[in-house]
Amino acid sequence: MRTVQLFITCLVDSFFPEVGEAMVNVLNRAGVEVDFPRDQTCCGQPTFNAGLRAEARHIAEPTIRAFERLPKSLKTSEVCDVVIPSGSCAHMIRHNYEELFADDPVWLPRAKALAARTYEFTEYLVDVLGITDVGVRWDGPLTYHPTCHLHRGLGIDRQPRELLANVRGAEIRELPEAEDCCGFGGIFSVEHPELSAEMLKRKIKNLEATQSPTLVVCDAGCLMHIQGGLHRQKMNQKVMHIAQILSKSENS
Repeated sequence: MRTVQLFITCLVDSFFPEVGEAMVNVLNRAGVEVDFPRDQTCCGQPTFNAGLRAEARHIAEPTIRAFERLPKSLKTSEVCDVVIPSGSCAHMIRHNYEELFADDPVWLPRAKALAARTYEFTEYLVDVLGITDVGVRWDGPLTYHPTCHLHRGLGIDRQPRELLANVRGAEIRELPEAEDCCGFGGIFSVEHPELSAEMLKRKIKNLEATQSPTLVVCDAGCLMHIQGGLHRQKMNQKVMHIAQILSKSENS
């Protein structure tokens, strides 16, 4: 049996623990054992994006240490991948850690080693496990928003779409202007709230155009931002992480 380490991310841990539970459910059904390093914290992305490099390093170092402690059940010859339910956090580890530790001969190889075994959730299912059909059912329309770091940062778009295309009973409706940002962008929504609000309005308008009651995303930041906008406008549509869709059973 394969073993992976789950990097839960700050937003999932604090606001959407059900996403983590759904992710574990999907991986377990795929024959993967999930280990959860309890001393994990933030990947350091917010401070990195704010230009606070020294502070970001202080956050990133404990993350590297936490995931260097492999499960005791793991055999010496086995590789333990890290799986993340967030394109933005996966992007931070895979790409930004190398920049963050570029001048550090001690930490750079450790950061690269972690980056080499880090995967976003749908990427891991499709590209590593070779799974595009997890055997689930969802009766009704779904529409998909490709999140920025996932699509543009990691180049991951085919994988979540293939997984959704194989959900039985689901009618996949294309989201107009799908590749436009929802306006969250981490600290962008704090530093530029007016722009963020206008981008969110456009995203919600496009969601309405699909007449789909459910929008699927792969990042908790977008989930929180768009769902918050829908709630404030007293709209009935809901936003779900793809792990929640894929964790549904055929009989549910």
